[in-house]
Amino acid sequence: MNLGISLLPQINKITVLGSGIMGHGIAQISAMNGYDVVLRDVEEKFLDNAMNKIRWSLDKLVEKNKINKQESDKIYARIKPIVELKEALQDADLLIEAVPEDLKLKEKVYSEVDQFAQEKTIYSSNTSTLPISEISQLTSRPDRFIGLHFFNPPQLMKLVEVIPGASTDKSIVDLGLNFVKSLSKYPILCNKDVPGFIVNRIFIPLVHEAAYCLENDGKSMTQIDSAVKFKLYLPMGIFELADYTGLDVIHKATIEMYSRDKKVVNPHPRIEQLFSSGKLGKKSGEGFYSYGDKNYERVSLSEEEAKQYDPIRILSVAINNAAWLISYGVCTREDVEQALKLGMGLKKELFEIGKDNGIEKIISTLNQLQEKNGPFYAPDPYLMTISN
Repeated sequence: MNLGISLLPQINKITVLGSGIMGHGIAQISAMNGYDVVLRDVEEKFLDNAMNKIRWSLDKLVEKNKINKQESDKIYARIKPIVELKEALQDADLLIEAVPEDLKLKEKVYSEVDQFAQEKTIYSSNTSTLPISEISQLTSRPDRFIGLHFFNPPQLMKLVEVIPGASTDKSIVDLGLNFVKSLSKYPILCNKDVPGFIVNRIFIPLVHEAAYCLENDGKSMTQIDSAVKFKLYLPMGIFELADYTGLDVIHKATIEMYSRDKKVVNPHPRIEQLFSSGKLGKKSGEGFYSYGDKNYERVSLSEEEAKQYDPIRILSVAINNAAWLISYGVCTREDVEQALKLGMGLKKELFEIGKDNGIEKIISTLNQLQEKNGPFYAPDPYLMTISN
């Protein structure tokens, strides 16, 4: 926690658009690291709610002796909630847009922003799936636009994917990377603006793949989830992680990614069915699992149940998508591993897990899946270079 010791010379004042979970979290961590922040939303009640949550979060840090009460009050005072857009953008060095994942909504927001933003203001978006090149073209300054994809919750998650668009100036890329570091976060550069960037390019297809396994392999959800947790070293099962993330988020990301690249995901209809019936996961009380009205509790998974299932199909798709990112030049193998560790909580390196299971077995699994289900499963050439 820097508490203001490493402000970037070009950036002093930040405006965050959207005060939801991501918006108020980004506002809080920016203020904790010494930046003056304006938090903007369309209604006072949204801002009141966001400021209450920031206060609650800071109080928790005081309780845990991470900061003292005086520091907490200073941080809180650095965040100014404002409804009026023109006022919110006044003197902003960096704009961080965190409005819902809807390109039409973002287009409306940026057309208004363009009317009031000063020439010095750098634009950035916290989008998790929409291409930065597409969003930047909605603005008057695509060369001064960058993706800064924080992970939920921003207060705790260390990873930030930094994504240049097709027109982003290199100086803005450098500034974005340095800004993320100034927040005591870990930036990973996504060299190409591909659907899903790095982590979601691997995570979103896995949810669908797990749904195919549930449909075809005659095993229970907890058996599959236990195998994913104890054999693939995720912090929780894939169905549990999907419920935790939100089926609405996964459904929306799937549509955006699949519409731009049919080879990025093999959609299973179960995701859309859950979304359409309002079963969004933890937030609605039911998703893949049912949580009822009680407080959210972790699903009970065991090593015993893990023994009942071989998650080779799920692993093969994860490794294949990671291999694609490397061979397509989106990022390095080291970056993929670091992103999965910090963004998905993977406790062991993915390619190490692949090696333990046998790369040849993974290639063979993918070939069989490709034969039955089409080109989504075609083994990436990178796998041939690391096969035993």
